[in-house]
Amino acid sequence: MKRILSTGALVCILGAASSLAFAADKIDADDFVEEVSAKGIAEVQSAKMAQQKSSSADIKAFATKMITDHTAANAELAGIASRKNLEVSDEAEMTNKAKKFMLEQRDGESFDKAYAKNQVAAHEDTIELFQRATLSDDAEIAAFATKTLPKLQNHLKMAKELAATHDKE
Repeated sequence: MKRILSTGALVCILGAASSLAFAADKIDADDFVEEVSAKGIAEVQSAKMAQQKSSSADIKAFATKMITDHTAANAELAGIASRKNLEVSDEAEMTNKAKKFMLEQRDGESFDKAYAKNQVAAHEDTIELFQRATLSDDAEIAAFATKTLPKLQNHLKMAKELAATHDKE
């Protein structure tokens, strides 16, 4: 009997610990909206630059998809933020500006390689934010994150394929 109680207590302790760890991975709705809106703006800006600077058809096609998908996600997020009285970023965060500056310095194949590599990193980071947001206490934010996550994962897959292709050049 004592062993059953000890095992039960251990299960409860482990369950509580995992719940705390799970909760620690959540992101606050305010922080999510601020970070994701900045990243969304940066995504569209860098894709527009890719359309101008790249001579590669696959980079341009990917950039067009990024503009379409991220513009739609940005608009949906802005609507959610407006309903909840949350602020969206009106300017990309400094790290994304730094990446953009680096991309502006490159042309041709070097640009394509840098853009593809940056898209992999940007989407990995964004996916992590969206995964955390799926755990949000805010049902609308969690639903938005859950709905958008598969598209972002597809973008990452595409970006990795581009990076592999342009890394060989």
